[in-house]
Amino acid sequence: MKNITSRAALCSLVLITAAGCAKLDEKLYGSKSLYGNNAGSAELNGVYTQLYGQTDQANTYALQEHPTDEMMGPTRGTDWGDFGTWRKLHTHTWTPTHNQVNDTWDQLNIGVFRATQVISKATDNNIKAQASFLRAYFMFQVVDLYGQQPMRDPDAPTSSIPTVMKRAEATDFIIKDLEFAEANLAATTANIGVANKAAAQALLAKVYLNRAVYAATTVGGPFTFAKADMDKVIEYANKVTAAGYTLEPAGKYFQDFAWDNSEQSHGNIFGFYNTATSSPAPAKNRWRMGLHYNQTPDGWNGFTTLADFYNSFEATDERRGVDYPGLTDKVGLRAGFAVGQQYGPGHKALTQRSGKPLIFTPDVNLNFSTEAQGIRVFKYFPQPKADNTVNDDNTSNDYVILRYADVVLEKAEAILRGGTDPLGQTALQLVNSVRVPRGATAMATVDLTAMLAERGRELYWEGWRRNDLIRFEKFNDPVDQRPAKTDKSKTVYPIPQRAVDTNPNLKQNAGY
Repeated sequence: MKNITSRAALCSLVLITAAGCAKLDEKLYGSKSLYGNNAGSAELNGVYTQLYGQTDQANTYALQEHPTDEMMGPTRGTDWGDFGTWRKLHTHTWTPTHNQVNDTWDQLNIGVFRATQVISKATDNNIKAQASFLRAYFMFQVVDLYGQQPMRDPDAPTSSIPTVMKRAEATDFIIKDLEFAEANLAATTANIGVANKAAAQALLAKVYLNRAVYAATTVGGPFTFAKADMDKVIEYANKVTAAGYTLEPAGKYFQDFAWDNSEQSHGNIFGFYNTATSSPAPAKNRWRMGLHYNQTPDGWNGFTTLADFYNSFEATDERRGVDYPGLTDKVGLRAGFAVGQQYGPGHKALTQRSGKPLIFTPDVNLNFSTEAQGIRVFKYFPQPKADNTVNDDNTSNDYVILRYADVVLEKAEAILRGGTDPLGQTALQLVNSVRVPRGATAMATVDLTAMLAERGRELYWEGWRRNDLIRFEKFNDPVDQRPAKTDKSKTVYPIPQRAVDTNPNLKQNAGY
């Protein structure tokens, strides 16, 4: 992802979802040679750039992670209050005027609209296929988060009111987009920043796995998983495997996220391509949002995991945390979870701003925490320089959206839910193929409860936890700092009030 030269603002999505806005000329995309010859057009590059918001610690990522059992954003004195935005997400007390509910709706639907423009004008099937994949991804997030999808013809009069697809209808639309994408995308691409057939197949597997959630007559379940859908999950998972993606070998879990993951990863399917000289969609938010001010590099001292989630890992599980060569020995930072005394360059024990030892503790209070409370997570991490300093203005970590280990576990889940694998693999074999190389004990049996727990351990902080918890009907269960079960209406977010007020085709979700 290189050489972003300009970006012009689109008109407000309030207009897109209501009376519509002026026809958006392709010059608004304004990005030249972002993907070289792989993407094929500046207009398409503009759709790719709309994905950049996925790396932010807020919005889509926050809506998918903060309400779950693996993340919270505690207020620390005067730090991270932010008018309660993080607390409301964790406690499931958001409203139709919540800032991140509104901003995420805008970001995702602008992506849908941009992709639709490209699809309507492009004559090259590969360009159309990439735009179709991107539209499907944006729509998947809208359908998953909000349960409704507005759609406006880019050539319609400016006074037209966008139509609205209900959840099941929008899911069928997404599947058709992805089927077209799969048929017309290249089998391989130069980097994970350009969609290929495997990306479409991986997303198809995820859509079919969640189809029961989106087809349910009431939000939050119970859900009925059709065998035909589970067979589709398995079919597409097998296609991804046939394309040559593999799990990382023992001791190499974090190379999917490290600074050299462009070259080292065997399982990253789709995401954002970054280099040390050009990283327009960097992963640095993922480490800065947890790093203390006195660590190297310094951070924002924000988000933590929950102690119960951390304790779900075996002590021998590499995913829980390891010394990482070229990182820990230089700046003291470990990959994975950080708890206990923290160290800097030269293995110097670090202190808080007050001078007290910097010891990250499992206990944390959502409303009143000190600067050292809470276990931090560093799944991505920067490459230190030779002098043991870090400049993370440009970082070469590719940011990952779709990953092969996710596909493997989706296939295992589909088998547990009644699907049949023509290759004869069992759910237990698949789960252990992910677990055992990480140093975790092989399971003797696997059921849905164990499957959900394993997905958490493998995919933590990658933006899929809310989606998983809802599918397993566990999203509303009590967790630390949210002691009471919440209503199933919280399994979808409200439609932003301003969108409901300006588009009569949008109906506010139940419970709001």
